[in-house]
Formats: sequence, C-alpha cells, structure tokens
Amino acid sequence: MPRSLAADQILRVPLLPVLAAQGLSVRRNAQLLPEPTGPREGRTGRGPRLRLLITGDSSAAGVGAGTQDQALSGHLVNRLAGHYAVEWRLEATTGHTTQDTIERLSQMEGEFDAVVTALGVNDVTRAVTRQQFARRQTRLIRLLSENLGARRIVATAVPQMNRFPALPQPLAWVLGCQAARLDQGLQEVAAAFPHVQHLPLDLPDDPALAAPDGYHPSPRAYALWADAAARLLLQA
Repeated sequence: MPRSLAADQILRVPLLPVLAAQGLSVRRNAQLLPEPTGPREGRTGRGPRLRLLITGDSSAAGVGAGTQDQALSGHLVNRLAGHYAVEWRLEATTGHTTQDTIERLSQMEGEFDAVVTALGVNDVTRAVTRQQFARRQTRLIRLLSENLGARRIVATAVPQMNRFPALPQPLAWVLGCQAARLDQGLQEVAAAFPHVQHLPLDLPDDPALAAPDGYHPSPRAYALWADAAARLLLQA
C-alpha cells in the first residue's frame, strides 16, 4: 500500500513560489566556507591495528572547521588513538550525494576495518526520494562491505535541516521534513545489516554548534559528533 502524503508534501505546491524565492536567496547569500586544511590520511596511536575510512559530503570533509584537526576526522582519530593504532583516510567532498560517494569509492582500492559515513543533505536538496535514498545507501553499504572489507559501519543520521540557522521558514520546515524521511529510510537500511549502526545526532540548541555559515557544524559540534561515533566503534 503506498504511503500517504505528509503535510509538507501536500503544501509544497501552493508554497512553491515562496520556497523557490527562499532557496534562491539562500544560495545567493550563502557564506561559502572552504574545506579545512590538513592531512586526509595518516597513522597514529598504539594498540591493535584499526583501518578507518571517513566518507561523505562537506560535513565529513570538515567544512566549518579551520583545520582537519578541528573537524570530524581529527577529533575521531584522536579519540580512537588511545585504544588503537589507527590508519585513517578521509574521502569526502563538498556537494556529494550518496550516488556521488558510490561512484567515488568504486574507483578506490584498499581495505578498512571501520567506516563512518555522513550523507543526506545533498540528497535532500537534489529531491532524492526516501526509496531512492534507501536503495543507494544499501548499495553503498554493500560496496563498503564487499569491495573495501568494512566489518563495522557507522552511518551518521541525515542532519535535522529544520534546525539549520541559515534556512528561513517555511523552507527549513519542508527540507527538515524530507531530511527526516530520508533518515527513517537510513535507519531501516542500517537495521538490515548486523555490522551497520545508525548514529543519531540530536545536538543541543546552542549557537556555538553552528559554523558561521549557519549550515555546517562548528569545531565544537564536530567534537561531539566524534565522541558519539567513537563510542559506537569502541563498543564494537
């Protein structure tokens, strides 16, 4: 039985002129932050060997931080280095969707024990449906598992876009509803694989957790995200 339309899906048509104007304004006035400087691979720590891959979009790449040390990769590697000899690699690009990441990783060689993914925002803005997103996330998980040997995958939740300071209403509401739908699909996909765990990120409403562009995490938010991801990996 097909799913019934949600309120935001019904109201998109009458709201279309407003949403289009707001979307254009957001793009025109957006503060474009660069991906942070710093290494995107390395080795550090002592203990059992852990080959770690971080992949995804601009948040995985660390936009909003000044250096990779202040971004997800730096904080996460630092947390894990107290327990493992971490060999890590960052494969992430601003603007990438799940499909873009699949195509990128399909060309990559190597094996990884653990992977952290961060995707979804660009799938939302490209109007990817929940069903399409779930299929592509399934393909991504199989690629990571079968081609790259991942034994543990942490799939970060699709961000709550309704809470992005840069997005005005009703655009924030509409995008937030779609982001929540995609995340529900991601949770269902993760539950189908015993080695995949969905990582919800329900951060507090604190202005210090947003980057100056109002769209990406700040270094403090990256630290909280890394703490949560590290806990899941250490439990494994």
